[in-house]
Amino acid sequence: MLVCISKTPDTTSKIAFTDNFTRFDTSGVTFIVNPTDEWYALVRAIEVKEQLQTGSVTVINVGPKENESVVIQKALAIGADNAVRIDADAADAFFVASQIAAHAQQEQYDLIFTGKETIDYNGSGIGGMLAELLDMPYLSLANHMVIDAAGSATITREIEGGVEVVTVNKPFVISAQKGMAEQRIPNMRGIMSARTKPVKVIAPVSVDTYTSIVNYQLPPARTEVKLIDPENPETLIKLLHEEAKVI
Repeated sequence: MLVCISKTPDTTSKIAFTDNFTRFDTSGVTFIVNPTDEWYALVRAIEVKEQLQTGSVTVINVGPKENESVVIQKALAIGADNAVRIDADAADAFFVASQIAAHAQQEQYDLIFTGKETIDYNGSGIGGMLAELLDMPYLSLANHMVIDAAGSATITREIEGGVEVVTVNKPFVISAQKGMAEQRIPNMRGIMSARTKPVKVIAPVSVDTYTSIVNYQLPPARTEVKLIDPENPETLIKLLHEEAKVI
């Protein structure tokens, strides 16, 4: 099994931009493993291995060397068997998907997991692009999966107005969201063993990029909270009507 993991800013990080709002300022930012990749995709892959008592879990990341200490080592400590780092900056979603697909094509993985989306760009594009590039079925927004030893999986996924239950045979690509698994905290044994697990570094393949950043924009600053005396509902109604314009 292959699990795609990404490096994202911690949700408590202060976000700022440089170069006339065309570049994300990483100064002082704490980076983490993208939560949906870690909590749902990676943990579910490890659970499948434990359930079937066979196979292996490889994590893959497209990024520079510092990603090994930031995200790859934690994934190995949680329970992945080995890791692959494609030595390239993540230019855009298509570039990343193409790099992962080139590696996956050679290794012939049975299952490829991604998180629902990254918490920085929220694009949800990698899984679908991977499936297309590899000519595999794609199951998006999955929150439950039952798999048997033969590789047949029954998957529950959210759709508009309800849920959908589908079956699929391996190989396939799946994006995982809340409900697929529960977060695991690395223990000391896992942290120590992560240091001895192999990390393979491979060169990127030549891929065109089709998007570029024009600029970033910060959301409007939040206004101060106005406290209204509960004995004065008329003022509250007036503010909701004239200022908030919600009634």
